[in-house]
Amino acid sequence: MKAFIFCLFSLCLLGTACDPAEDGGQPNVLFIVADDLGYHDLGVNGSSYYETPNLDRLAGEGVQFTRAYTTSRVCSPARASLMNGQFTARHGITDWIGAKSGTGWRDRGYGNELLPPAYRRALDTAQTTLPEAFRANGYQTFFAGKWHLGGEGSAPTDHGFDVNIGGNDKGSPAGGYFDPYDNPDLPNRRPGEQLSQRLARETAEWISRKGGKKPFFAMLSFYAVHAPLQTSPAQLKRFRAKAAEAGPAETGFEMERRLPVRVVQDNPVYAGLMNDMDTAVGLVLDRLKADGLLDNTIIVFTSDHGGVASGDAYATSNLPLRGGKGYQWEGGLRVPLFMHYPPVFEAGRKSEVPITGADIYPTLMALAGQPMPADRQVMDGIDLTAVIRKDSVSRRALFWHYPHYGNQGGDPASIMIKGTLKLIHYWETDTDELYDLRNDPGEKRNLAPANVELTFDYRNVLLAYLDGAGARLPTPDPEFDEKLAAGVATFRRDTLLPLLEERRRALLRGN
Repeated sequence: MKAFIFCLFSLCLLGTACDPAEDGGQPNVLFIVADDLGYHDLGVNGSSYYETPNLDRLAGEGVQFTRAYTTSRVCSPARASLMNGQFTARHGITDWIGAKSGTGWRDRGYGNELLPPAYRRALDTAQTTLPEAFRANGYQTFFAGKWHLGGEGSAPTDHGFDVNIGGNDKGSPAGGYFDPYDNPDLPNRRPGEQLSQRLARETAEWISRKGGKKPFFAMLSFYAVHAPLQTSPAQLKRFRAKAAEAGPAETGFEMERRLPVRVVQDNPVYAGLMNDMDTAVGLVLDRLKADGLLDNTIIVFTSDHGGVASGDAYATSNLPLRGGKGYQWEGGLRVPLFMHYPPVFEAGRKSEVPITGADIYPTLMALAGQPMPADRQVMDGIDLTAVIRKDSVSRRALFWHYPHYGNQGGDPASIMIKGTLKLIHYWETDTDELYDLRNDPGEKRNLAPANVELTFDYRNVLLAYLDGAGARLPTPDPEFDEKLAAGVATFRRDTLLPLLEERRRALLRGN
């Protein structure tokens, strides 16, 4: 039966039949997730400064989704959706785990008008996660890298992974990107070893030990390219020289609504960290090929959300997409997403089908020919194999819910995309923006004022979904300090922006 299902998917997606005797049995799955990696951070997606040859090769040898979305603009909610197939309003992890909420948000000193609501702070153990679903069907399961979905009682091994290397409640590498790692779940091994490559070697070694015995589901979840930005002196020198050769732009930042935002890709430290991660991806791909497992392994690569253009490390630019991590615009939500599986996906194909992180769970189960768990939670994600075959824009509505301010300058907002139209509803002002992503991917022209009835209809659909999903909403802060808020805005414009420019120039100069 599984061979028949496998052939059916090949027939549907490529229009060609397969020989059940040559299908290699149940396929393996390798799921690679980067952290804070923007859509335009890869060479295959237009970056001329960063160097990502292994990821570019992976994209070229499989199918590349040009309208792939995360389910959240920050990490923990997006990662939860990868595990349970739900949008954030439904699973309740709406902010990165550890972020302040309620009156605690005042401690940040930003003077915001709203108090963010409480949110779930661990992945629900009552749900059937993606690794649990594969393990129930006889798969070996492995995790390496960033988890950030809870600590004790909600670790990777509590949610379906047989092995956990380096995953815990931390959202960034406590000891940085070089051994010693200061990670209780990742023993130090060789002083100076690069973290991304260590995680890749652990993954490759596990695959070599386990591959061919039973099918496997392995998840390589990089901490990179999250802050702190670190790379080797050699990488720094190389990318600093590359920036100098290109001729640095006179300015690197502009003001967004709340914070400065980076508008050029010329950070040599970030470029080195990116290339270090790309090298790590190559290590695993080369091991799969050497072990004869590449053609029978479904490989998915994506990022948990857009690149960091504001706040945190001001690391990269997502232009021509607006904003970045933490923002409600496309720079925070659009992500690279590739699927590589030679029996099904023809090399070099590009798909404009909108796909979200919540869709990966049911789609991977279908591609692997595995049944969905009978007792699974309600899912917002869908199996997209039929949609991919048609390569048509699905008319289903996609939803996002982030009732928080965050660290990067975004606003508490909820979003709906249907077709090529995108509605953003702002909780602070109770207003809407409407964008035509086909003709305005940079979200520069708000169509809401000229399309009042359409905007109203879209808003009602969005609010009805949020209500049905049990979404928690922000509330007005009775202690809102307008003077404090104005002072913060002035500091960011008049002090922080020029400071960032000076730091950028100093880094490029080498001092």
